[in-house]
Amino acid sequence: MEAVSVDALLLLSFGGPEGPAEVRPFLENVTRGRGVPPERLDEVAQHYLHFDGVSPINRLNRDLIEAIRSALAAAGLDLPVYFGNRNWHPMIEDTVGEMSADGVRRALVFPTSAYGGYSACRQYDEDILRARAAVANAPELVKLRHYFDHPGFVLPFADAVREAAAGFEDYRLVFTAHSIPNSFDATAGPSELGGHLYSKQVAEAARLIAAELGVAEYDVVWQSRSGPPQVPWLDPDIVDHVDALHAKGVANLVVCPVGFVSDHLEVVWDLDTEARERAEEHGMGFARAATPGPDRRFAAMVLELVQEHLAAAEPRKLSTLPTLGCTVNGEFCAVACCEPPARRPAADRAASPSR
Repeated sequence: MEAVSVDALLLLSFGGPEGPAEVRPFLENVTRGRGVPPERLDEVAQHYLHFDGVSPINRLNRDLIEAIRSALAAAGLDLPVYFGNRNWHPMIEDTVGEMSADGVRRALVFPTSAYGGYSACRQYDEDILRARAAVANAPELVKLRHYFDHPGFVLPFADAVREAAAGFEDYRLVFTAHSIPNSFDATAGPSELGGHLYSKQVAEAARLIAAELGVAEYDVVWQSRSGPPQVPWLDPDIVDHVDALHAKGVANLVVCPVGFVSDHLEVVWDLDTEARERAEEHGMGFARAATPGPDRRFAAMVLELVQEHLAAAEPRKLSTLPTLGCTVNGEFCAVACCEPPARRPAADRAASPSR
């Protein structure tokens, strides 16, 4: 990789409400153009209101930004770090406008998603395209690569599982990530790689974490699906899997939310509330591993990803899967890379409003 000079780093995330009055406008932003019925938004809104209308994601992203700033400063890099979201304030269009006003000409973009696929990667490219189209003299924006197999992602998860499992003599390890329609997974990644990039990367991250733990048997399941049951999504669902493990006599389970960088609604509701309650109904022990975002090694990983560009440093990764996801100005990795299916059923358009 050739070394390049940059003026700033932009952390790009999904966004989340920070009070009851923000919940419905946020959900309307998330689902705009997808034909999601109002009653579905009302249902999801109750999940947020269960936590006083506050998603932890913005707070955790601000904490992560401070940790990244400290890591950059310790490395002698005077690089301002900006914060932008897809669906709630600070919106990426406003942040890119601020960057332009500040004189930023080229910036790296760190997305808070470790994986490929439409929702996990290409939508961030679309965010960049939209923001640059909305801002005069927008800076060049270089999105950083996927990092599902970076030690700064894998090792914090492994330690978090160890901590979560400390109270159990034996347990079943279950990895979970956000489900997507099967049709979207089939088109994930450059066509020459045969699709299914998202599920392959999630499976590889789970394998790497389990190997670090010395765990030979584990499960990879999915969560947070939406839409009618006749539309196939990646499965099994985490709550259904809790039932299946109980039927097999499993006494304790440790859930590792491998699909998520930081806690947000899918973690604190779908796992800490619904999955935990189902396990408790069965009399099972339940523990959920922490997400890696607050771990100091995660901020150090972001620094390494930055240095791959600033100093042409060799990518550090634990798998042999291709290194993908680095794009310039929102241009996709390859023609039709992670492109959603050409004809999307209405139920697919109603993908999880809280993703």
